[in-house]
Amino acid sequence: MVAEDVSTGSPARVSRAGRTRVLLIEDDDGDALLVDELLLDAGTPFSMSRARSMAEARGVLTDELCVLLDLELPDSRGLQGVRMLQEFRPDLAVVVLTGIADEHLGEQAVAAGAQDYLVKGQVDGYLLQRVVRYAIERRRAEETQRLLSEARLYAAENTRLERGLLPSPLLSDERLSVVARYRSGGQQMLLGGDFYDVVEAPDGWVHAVVGDVCGRGPDEAALGVCLRVAWRTMILAGSPAPDTLTAVQQVLEHERHQERLFATMCMLSVAPDRATGQLYLAGHPQPLLIADGTVRELQAPITLPPGITGGSQWPSAPVELGQDWSVLIYTDGLVEGKTGTGPERLGSDGLIRLVEKELAQDVAGHSPLRQDNERLVDALIGQARELNGGDLDDDLAVLVLGCAATTGP
Repeated sequence: MVAEDVSTGSPARVSRAGRTRVLLIEDDDGDALLVDELLLDAGTPFSMSRARSMAEARGVLTDELCVLLDLELPDSRGLQGVRMLQEFRPDLAVVVLTGIADEHLGEQAVAAGAQDYLVKGQVDGYLLQRVVRYAIERRRAEETQRLLSEARLYAAENTRLERGLLPSPLLSDERLSVVARYRSGGQQMLLGGDFYDVVEAPDGWVHAVVGDVCGRGPDEAALGVCLRVAWRTMILAGSPAPDTLTAVQQVLEHERHQERLFATMCMLSVAPDRATGQLYLAGHPQPLLIADGTVRELQAPITLPPGITGGSQWPSAPVELGQDWSVLIYTDGLVEGKTGTGPERLGSDGLIRLVEKELAQDVAGHSPLRQDNERLVDALIGQARELNGGDLDDDLAVLVLGCAATTGP
């Protein structure tokens, strides 16, 4: 087996089927020929090519699994080559093959990322073949372990962020029930900035919020946590709703990592009589009121979302809820999915039709709607996914706050 010298422009660089590609980076022709002979005598299953410098190697590295690296090259000295390969192709197994018999340098090479260290003249073909094979397997094992460690850290971070985005409601009124769902968009595991919360204040008012930080990822999720915590803190402190929304906007402006990042919010405050409330919409979809077997959007002035508006005015509208009702508040990830192969989206009108379809399926003997909200929410998400032909592209958060006229069995 003769190493193909890539500097000659030889076209014969494709490895034979089943052979592992190895690149020798060596500027000395005699040493390169010696490596060829060693591997040829051992009957190696490798397909080896050669580069004379690090610059040349960068231009030819493709699907090689291992590099045999000399430490004295025209454009790198000592461990520079190891570090350069780590930066350029961190998945490569690197075996240092040098004429420098220095045990301390060998330790440094391994610490720098090489899988092994061999000295020219102290190795035969069978040892070289075995070292390369083991180096490739060790590199694969290291990469697998790295990915597993990253996955564990990612899962732990997601769990912490999810706890912050999706808290337990603070409710004492037994007439009220809460159903909430969160789904990541697409097939990714990335959390977005969608959040929700429900808090019953000391004065008997119950406040519910659903928010959506634009974008997806840990930064957006962390910002969503900050906004939700700020919102809950202000509510528990007894602050008026406009002051609460202003505080959330201030937190967003100070904590966001991009200047134009914004968040939409829907806040519903339910009066102690549980039949009326006040609705605030800051760039957010209108919630749906489900009562008496019907469904309709609740109306309120829609302001610019926090992060875009610089004002502190948050107009609202009073809403009539009735005696037995459910309010569905959602982020736009629920309604932005497609409804077929064309460009049509589900939209709020499509969502209303899905809710009406579920209401029509309620027959005599079914549990009251407030006890069926879990089934309703899961059905809506499932049908939205089905119409989209798979996972929805954007994250979604859905919150249903329900109230029963009585607390009887």
